[in-house]
Amino acid sequence: MTASLNLEEGKTSTSPPHFNGQFYSWWKTQMHDFLILKDNELWDIVLDGPHIPTMDVKDREVIRVVPKTRQQYNDTYRRKIEKNFKVMKLLVCGIGDEEYKRILACESTKEN
Repeated sequence: MTASLNLEEGKTSTSPPHFNGQFYSWWKTQMHDFLILKDNELWDIVLDGPHIPTMDVKDREVIRVVPKTRQQYNDTYRRKIEKNFKVMKLLVCGIGDEEYKRILACESTKEN
């Protein structure tokens, strides 16, 4: 009898699927479903990147877009920032120690 792809025991809807270094496509699908179940905006953050509140600043004749300071956040921005951290925490909880060590220093998803 062959083992199924779901090698982890005790799967629940409250903890993310665990990536053990194998079957990435299966894990990605499971993580997609898990994040959508938690909050449908979480998967958007995975695809589009974190939300960073910005403002336009006019410097002479040039308008630059710069990040807002934390003191300039309103409740809407704070909720979006919370979702950034929520999805990051759920993804980190879904990978093992070895994978975490491998990606810890990466600045983007294209690295490593």
